[in-house]
Amino acid sequence: MQTAGNVHSSDDWVRDSKGTAYGFDAFLERITAFHGYPAPGLVIGAKMVDLALHAMPSGCLFDAIAETGHCLPDAIQMLTPCTAGNGWLKVMDLGRFALALYDKYNGDGVRVFIHTHKVAAWKEIDSWFFKRKPKAEQDSDALLREIQRAGEKILQMETIRVQPRLMVKDSVGTRGICPQCGESYPLKHGSACRACQGSSPYATA
Repeated sequence: MQTAGNVHSSDDWVRDSKGTAYGFDAFLERITAFHGYPAPGLVIGAKMVDLALHAMPSGCLFDAIAETGHCLPDAIQMLTPCTAGNGWLKVMDLGRFALALYDKYNGDGVRVFIHTHKVAAWKEIDSWFFKRKPKAEQDSDALLREIQRAGEKILQMETIRVQPRLMVKDSVGTRGICPQCGESYPLKHGSACRACQGSSPYATA
């Protein structure tokens, strides 16, 4: 959770939850340092977070939801203290390029997403967003500059209320020792850890 208190300025690309402003090129450098390269989805995602922060009531303690695991979780983690690790950010694979900030006590908040019809007016963004041509054929510089010009014009925001079940803090609970691998795991997962139940990501050597 984090207290909202963002003061927006049209001269800046984004401001974080503490009010620190970043110009477009300066934020591209931050994205590259954090994400590895200036991903267009993260550049737009940062503007989405900025818009949501500006809409939240001053002093509101909020959590966040990313409706995709691509780019948006990083945008949220770069501009707010909401992270996957501290539990204030929930990443839900709904396949939609959208995010939400919401009051941690009553679930009221805002959801921001790319408006599919608004994107049509921006050739490079439309081509990137709908994957109309291979990544190798995209003009990255032209795309980034078009994103800069478009700004909030391609976004839509709506008010939301998060379901109560998602506002309950997930607890690890009692831990035990897996009888198969001997490692510690949450007993609520069953008689053995999930890896030994068949969910291990690793191939057998």
